[in-house]
Amino acid sequence: MIEMNIPGRGIFQIEYVVCDVNGTLAVDGILLPGMISAIQKIKDRVKVYLITANTHGNQEKISHELGIDAIIIDKGNESVQKKDFMKNLGSEKVIAIGQGSNDAKMLQEAAIGICVFSEEGTATETLLSADIVVNNGIDAISLIQHPMRMVATLRK
Repeated sequence: MIEMNIPGRGIFQIEYVVCDVNGTLAVDGILLPGMISAIQKIKDRVKVYLITANTHGNQEKISHELGIDAIIIDKGNESVQKKDFMKNLGSEKVIAIGQGSNDAKMLQEAAIGICVFSEEGTATETLLSADIVVNNGIDAISLIQHPMRMVATLRK
């Protein structure tokens, strides 16, 4: 668990990180360089979930590389499926990371939503739904490794 006391926002007890895959942790279905190592560094503190529509059809390989099973959602109504997954976990315990339009509701629902800029593009709706915006998926995972960075960014 990661506990953060964010002035003006309260105490956060984060148990889960929910990550979109394509565009967020991977580009064109290939993990970003350094992503395997980055994910390994947070797995002892939080449970990491991958949630994806499997756009590029190679989620099995990505899951194997990361050592994390993925939740593969049905095509269509993806944003609601992602949001509902968050609710079932207990949104107040979740950091969500994404960049696509179907991630906007997930980022809004999470205790902390992190939007990443991506070579695949970043949806304006998702950007506006985030609490924090970073350059890429590696930077998002790095925030989780160093939670005081989130405290510094989100304090009021």
